[in-house]
Amino acid sequence: MDIGTVTFTYDGRVALRFQQAFSHPPEKVWAVITEPQYLQQWFPAEVQLDVEPGSELIFHVTGEQVRRYGLAPDHTSTGTMITARRGHILEYLWDGETLHWEIAPDGQGGSWLTLTHTVEEEESAYAHAPGWHAGLEVVEAQLAGREIDWSPWDRAEELASSAYRRSA
Repeated sequence: MDIGTVTFTYDGRVALRFQQAFSHPPEKVWAVITEPQYLQQWFPAEVQLDVEPGSELIFHVTGEQVRRYGLAPDHTSTGTMITARRGHILEYLWDGETLHWEIAPDGQGGSWLTLTHTVEEEESAYAHAPGWHAGLEVVEAQLAGREIDWSPWDRAEELASSAYRRSA
């Protein structure tokens, strides 16, 4: 799996980008990144995405975030759906950060999924990378019909202490 790349945007922000090939059609990949029964297993918040452009999104902390990081159980953050083209593009703001998902057919019945998470600070991009990597491992398993018998939270911590450690 792609460990993500970090680049600077034209306006000085920082983009963390992952790209992964799946042997599944765009419609199936779309379902895994938008439907609650899939999201609850890997997405870093509890949210039901209203894919109507302009809709307000509310992100609730998960029980795991409360347990691991001491976040208040009633903490929420907000966002706005920017663009949604079923099976192709999903883009929304979450607490001022932009998540852009793009699904492209690969010409052989599968898809390419690209996630670009744009943030203000470079360190924030590196901090998010292990979590997205772990989440995309769950997406891969969901698409393949494999049981999720591991914690993406534990996996993210493992990645943070190894593959994503930045040299000083």
